[in-house]
Amino acid sequence: MNKKLIALAVAGACVAPAAMAQTANPVTLYGRVYATFESVEAKGGASPVVRRERVSDQSSLLGVRGKEDLGGGLNAFFQLETGFKPDQNDTTFAARNSGVGLEGAWGSIMMGRWDSPFKTTTIAIDPFGDLTLSGLTGVMNDQTNFDRREQNVVQYWSPSFAGIAIRLMGTANEGRTATTNPRDYGASVTYTRGPLYLVYAYEEHKDPSATVTKEDGNALGGTFKIGPVKLGALYEEFKKGGGRSKEKSWMGNVVWSIGKNDLIYQYMKSKDGAVNTAATQPDCDSNSIGWQYNFTKRTFILAQYTKVDNNDAASCNFGANRLAIANGQDPQGVSFGIRHVF
Repeated sequence: MNKKLIALAVAGACVAPAAMAQTANPVTLYGRVYATFESVEAKGGASPVVRRERVSDQSSLLGVRGKEDLGGGLNAFFQLETGFKPDQNDTTFAARNSGVGLEGAWGSIMMGRWDSPFKTTTIAIDPFGDLTLSGLTGVMNDQTNFDRREQNVVQYWSPSFAGIAIRLMGTANEGRTATTNPRDYGASVTYTRGPLYLVYAYEEHKDPSATVTKEDGNALGGTFKIGPVKLGALYEEFKKGGGRSKEKSWMGNVVWSIGKNDLIYQYMKSKDGAVNTAATQPDCDSNSIGWQYNFTKRTFILAQYTKVDNNDAASCNFGANRLAIANGQDPQGVSFGIRHVF
């Protein structure tokens, strides 16, 4: 009995300092569970995608983050974030935004794996948050090519000066070979003041493939809230060289809030981007309507309908859980989802 009591006392002495340390520099567990039931199809083409029902994950996640006061106004911080699918178990630990860094009055610098400034600032304009059938990556952000969570990245985030904030990004060229030197760079400038949000973002990919030596994208947009109505707009251009035309994309949306209800409409269009000698340049557009009911700030339900129209050279798609389609096919679908954050 005495040996058991001594063992418990020793264990308690070891645990107590750790508990006190976490109280002084807390570690936070957080997450999101978001799933939709969908009915989808794609018309047109030689082999139309027949209508089917599915349960789709919408980037559910579990994360842990923390901060330590190092004194003199300097803090260390970390985050490990893992995506998981509530409908199946095939995920990888810490595959989402994860890293470690230092922050002070001068801003923050971090290393790890993180969303690019281009992605972070443009999805802020999308009322669907780049998720679900209606998310912007179905048409915008070069259909996910400029919607990256960069690996082996270093980022700097400035503090806000009179509403202006800057983000800078660069990746390490770990994949360098004798003939290619792949690496990415990016930056964004945002202005946030009251009902107004404005953004300019730039991203460049060096040696993204064996045939393309450089591609870059520019984005300009923002949101503005007038009473219960929030308006959003985004314009983007992408250049890829190799004799390709400049791809141009734009998006407009409106959210009308009535009590706990949000009524949403979003239109997106993209054109060009193929080789200049192509007989037909890609051209597509997407129309989405949605209804969101916010039980609380942590929980909502969402119903939506999305229809995408592609010409014979385009293959625009859903924003998430895309259908396998050929050029010229037109995805459309309805969905109902539930999201809860903790």
